Amino acid sequence: MPGHSQFALLRQRRFLPFFIVQSLGAFNDNVYRQAIIGLLFYLGVSAEERSLYTTLAPAIFILPYFLFSALAGQIADKLEKSRLIVITTSMEIVIMTLAAAGFLTQSMPVLLIALFCTGLQSTLFGPVKYSVLPSVLKPEELTGGNGLVEMGTSMSILTGMIVGGLIFTLAGSHGPVVAATAVIALAVCGNVCARMIPKVDAGAPELKINWNPLPESLAVLRMAKKQKAVRNAILGVSWFWFVGTVLTSQLPTYAITNLGGEPTLYIFALALFSVGTGVGSLLCEKLSGRTVEIGLVPLGAFGMTAFMLDLYFARAGEATAQGLSVLQFAQQPGSTRIIIDLLGIGLFTGFFVVPLFALIQSRTPKSEMSRVFAALNIQNSGFIVAAAGVGLAAHAAGMTIPQLFLALAIANALVAIYIFTIVPEFLMRFLSWLMVRTLYRLRPHGIEANVPDEGAALIVCNHVSYMDALILAASIPRPVRFVMYYRIFNIPVMSWIFRTAKAIPISGAKEDPALMQRAFEEIDAALAEGELVCIFPEGALTRDGDISAFKGGVEKILQRRPVPVVPMALRGMWSSMWSRRDSRLGRMRVPRRFRATIEVVAAPAIDGATTTAAALETQVRALRGSNA
Repeated sequence: MPGHSQFALLRQRRFLPFFIVQSLGAFNDNVYRQAIIGLLFYLGVSAEERSLYTTLAPAIFILPYFLFSALAGQIADKLEKSRLIVITTSMEIVIMTLAAAGFLTQSMPVLLIALFCTGLQSTLFGPVKYSVLPSVLKPEELTGGNGLVEMGTSMSILTGMIVGGLIFTLAGSHGPVVAATAVIALAVCGNVCARMIPKVDAGAPELKINWNPLPESLAVLRMAKKQKAVRNAILGVSWFWFVGTVLTSQLPTYAITNLGGEPTLYIFALALFSVGTGVGSLLCEKLSGRTVEIGLVPLGAFGMTAFMLDLYFARAGEATAQGLSVLQFAQQPGSTRIIIDLLGIGLFTGFFVVPLFALIQSRTPKSEMSRVFAALNIQNSGFIVAAAGVGLAAHAAGMTIPQLFLALAIANALVAIYIFTIVPEFLMRFLSWLMVRTLYRLRPHGIEANVPDEGAALIVCNHVSYMDALILAASIPRPVRFVMYYRIFNIPVMSWIFRTAKAIPISGAKEDPALMQRAFEEIDAALAEGELVCIFPEGALTRDGDISAFKGGVEKILQRRPVPVVPMALRGMWSSMWSRRDSRLGRMRVPRRFRATIEVVAAPAIDGATTTAAALETQVRALRGSNA
């Protein structure tokens, strides 16, 4: 939809109350945790006791994720989701009342018990947080909605840490009262907003809950592994938490030792990372063209690596000056480079993680959605604990923080290569996204509404240029098995992309009848597996810009497997490079209007059991119109 903005969701009841609830929850969690640290300083406890808390508190908070995530996923799939959000925010009021008592009595045991309960409440809220989005958002809104949620979360964490850290600094002896009042007030606000969330049906109301955490945890982890793309998207999200935990846990010491700052410089460094993540998350919708574009994931991964590498080279040793304020640091030589690096890491982190969340949501059945996100939370917890262990091990081994950042950059590149090797779809989508978005202004119409989210379907489209398959691949959020002439399939460089995408080469009956027969067998097998298959029924590139008669191969496919057929048309491609409008040499030029606008249009699906090649040709001609 031209002119659409993801921020329009913030004016709609189906999204805004939920957005406020999840942002307030993240904000309150961090206000509470930082206020506890403030209380420790207020009480004048020793550095050893503070160190014990900073080590113990994260473990207490994260323990419920290991113990209760599987149960939380089952509950979130079984119950109506807005009701569950009201229940969890009501729990937050009770928990924060206990926390308030801990602040007022200055009792650390009570505060730690409340912290465990806060982790439990977050565990219950986690699966519903992400599983609710596919139910309230349209498919084309998933990326933008996830971008807003990630932006809201990152900024809430940042501001919560700042506000929580300032409570005892500004309120002094009134700190316990202010902290107690703040956490209860925020919990009440969240509960009020939760009651404004519209009803969201349960994903699996008939589900029988297994209360035994261990076997159910194993069951949800197995469930999350059923689809390779989803499994590795979950791995990618967990890796995001690993990288983020290592980075943010080192920033306090890095800001003082390597940047030469006073403690407030840590907040500035964290703000750069958080703002970068928020901006990157918001940009995903624009860059993806309102589709679930996993091609952004490799861009994010390699961008993160590049900026982490540069962060090492920007300041590999300790700072020569100490006690610098934010302004004084900004005036130091090389500081601009470090600022850009921290912003860049955050920016590309947003590019990396938002499409992964959208992919999980778009490829997971709604009846299993919450349990899959419960599995994600279990795995995230393991990666966060591992990140803490890596930080401790690096310190014990005598590594400097810049050296740890260097190792993290290298590890990030290796993990990215591993994921993209076992699921080539990520890298293939990136290359097709990069090529298409560089050469054209792509305008898809009707794709999200008419291409089914799951199940088999046959796509038929006019054939104008050698780029057609890549353009369609960049426009359709699901993986597509393209049937293409074997000579196009074997074009150098592009052949690797086609093979990675599991394209199906085909030839004419006179050229290679065996290859042709194998192609029809492979098409039928793909449709039987519930995949999308795209064919160009003209059988060859157009030589004059017009649509040629559709051949009978499409009818042969549908006679054997009468799946729904989605007519599509490419508009504006005839004047582009790699069409047959010009000579062979002329095809290699850039388009007459660089980044010319092209359109990909989809019509509602047609019953494959009753349609004919001629009827499909008529439909595609009507879609294409006069804009060749």
